[in-house]
Amino acid sequence: MARKGERRSERGRPGRERVRTAREGDAGGVAIVVATPGDALEPLALQGSGPSVDIVCAQPGTPDERAALGRAVADAAARGVRVADEPWVIDAEPGKTTARVLDALRELRPLLVTTLDPDPEHASIDLEANRPVVTEPPLRGSVARATIAAARTYQRECGSPVFVRCHRAGAPATLGDRACARHPLPLRWLVRGVDGRLSAYLPSAAGVLRWTERRVGGDEWSGPELLEGPDLLPGLEVVQDAQGYVHLFALRRRKRPDGEKYVDVVHTTQYQSGRPPGPWHSAGNPHGNDPAKSREVGFPAAAFDAGGGLHVFARNIGHGISTRRQGADGRWSAWQHLRGVMVADELTALSGGSGDPEVWARARDTAAAIRWHRGTPPGEWTLDAAGSVGPVPGSLSAAPDAGSVRYRYAGSNEVCVQVPGAGAVSLGGPDGTGPVAAVAGVGIQGWGCTVLVRSGESGACLVGAHADGRPEGGVWWFDAGETSVVPPAVAVDGLGRAVVALLGADGRLRIARQEPGASGLAFASWTVVRPTV
Repeated sequence: MARKGERRSERGRPGRERVRTAREGDAGGVAIVVATPGDALEPLALQGSGPSVDIVCAQPGTPDERAALGRAVADAAARGVRVADEPWVIDAEPGKTTARVLDALRELRPLLVTTLDPDPEHASIDLEANRPVVTEPPLRGSVARATIAAARTYQRECGSPVFVRCHRAGAPATLGDRACARHPLPLRWLVRGVDGRLSAYLPSAAGVLRWTERRVGGDEWSGPELLEGPDLLPGLEVVQDAQGYVHLFALRRRKRPDGEKYVDVVHTTQYQSGRPPGPWHSAGNPHGNDPAKSREVGFPAAAFDAGGGLHVFARNIGHGISTRRQGADGRWSAWQHLRGVMVADELTALSGGSGDPEVWARARDTAAAIRWHRGTPPGEWTLDAAGSVGPVPGSLSAAPDAGSVRYRYAGSNEVCVQVPGAGAVSLGGPDGTGPVAAVAGVGIQGWGCTVLVRSGESGACLVGAHADGRPEGGVWWFDAGETSVVPPAVAVDGLGRAVVALLGADGRLRIARQEPGASGLAFASWTVVRPTV
């Protein structure tokens, strides 16, 4: 394995000039930054054909690790993945890891940076000290935290989007990209604001990026604009309230007065399209500011009730669900722990048929997703033991219809929708991975229809539709002709047309708009959104 100090041209690796040319041509690559070669195996197994992959290790690792990585690189090459010849060892020293990783990013100039979980899961609890016991090598978490910090600095330096994904250590690639991610990407990241203009929101290394239509239904956009805010961890939840305001939820790491770091849920509101959002406010943490327990909190999900109250849900350190409510007066309730089933870090919050929120979560120890809802007595959370579904990990999402969820059935990978009172309905589409995004109320030949988008093989963007409220009629899926490095999104613009959005391998937003008056569901050619201010 080569070390950072060696001349890269002697190692057969791309030189600085070649990498710079690639970035100027908008073809960013992938950098996998880990503690040792063994930590790169699962992230590399998730890579598909596309941009080249560089591997950066803080330490050279053992001979067995290096041999295993060599086999993994050969397997990746057989899948069409271009992996640069040998990993780069940065020989990180305590206190210098962030600077060393930053040096590597400056040379590699990646679009996507993959590392491991910065807050590894505990293996047990020290009952005497009441503290979680983490058995993972300390270097894994410290390198991940240094990588997040370095990517944040690098994006601010270069002014181009940089995206970070944190892979759960030990999570097999067979679970799929979304289920292996510590901080999930949003599924509903294209939304229509109060004034009718569309905005797109995606998490990047340096914070939330936003693109906004300059006029309703137009092809000109502003952005990507980096929204001001705290140093967020790389994930995002996007929710819209009854007034049309957009609410963003994330996790951040911050310091206590004694210098210890903890993680809390934060939230901001976008009132006017294209304008600065409100300040980020803390929604707290089920474990307060306990530095050890709070760092393991799951990524938040959120929904509004019929009275305008905001409900936030998060997986706690005990693998249960914790929730709290913010009333219309801005006051927060205490955290409440929902009992019944241990859950994985995959929560979906939505509005039920009664207008009250409900939350679905994939079970930790069984192949099922379970529903909690507010039942009797009023306001009390109830576990619906009969409302479970069998999803592929990482495929659970809210459907536009109240109380409905979509998922891929674990037995066939087909997309299904769980309709209240009617059970599961298959929507086909067994190819590809991950969840489905959808929007209702799209006019197609005089009918109100629901348009769906999902990821197919190798990131292909697939589109389908069915009559509103009638998924049993089936869905015909078609390839929209572009690939995306994030799950594609769909919304209805201010002129009533369906709009599909994705992010290309060059880091640029792409938009396809429904053709008015077309016979069936048809879209105009893709528009590449050029960076503007």
